[in-house]
Amino acid sequence: MTGPLTILLLCIAGGVGAALRFTLDGAVKARVHTVLPPGTMLINVLGAFVLGIVTAVTGTLISPDAELVLGTGLLGGFTTFSTASLETVTLARAGHWGRAAANGFGMLILALAAAALGLWLGSLWAG
Repeated sequence: MTGPLTILLLCIAGGVGAALRFTLDGAVKARVHTVLPPGTMLINVLGAFVLGIVTAVTGTLISPDAELVLGTGLLGGFTTFSTASLETVTLARAGHWGRAAANGFGMLILALAAAALGLWLGSLWAG
């Protein structure tokens, strides 16, 4: 059973992940000017990749509690399905149907590919 220390670390990691997301998204928005939201795309694809690695190495290189803190806490706070959904709907409501489809489906496809790549690389690393 998960202990109080793991729960505390999970909460802290979630806050750190959210702060990292805020910082990275702001940095991307300041440098990349496009009609699509590149920060959210980068964050979710990167998060899926890292979660794939974390999942693959759990039980060999890291403990299930570490997976909980890193996966659910840090990466759960870092990635953002709700923002991605809202940004996609906002594009559609503005009449940018192609951009909305590219954003929604593009992020899904890239995140799935990144997760698969992370799982594969993590399994190689874990042996």
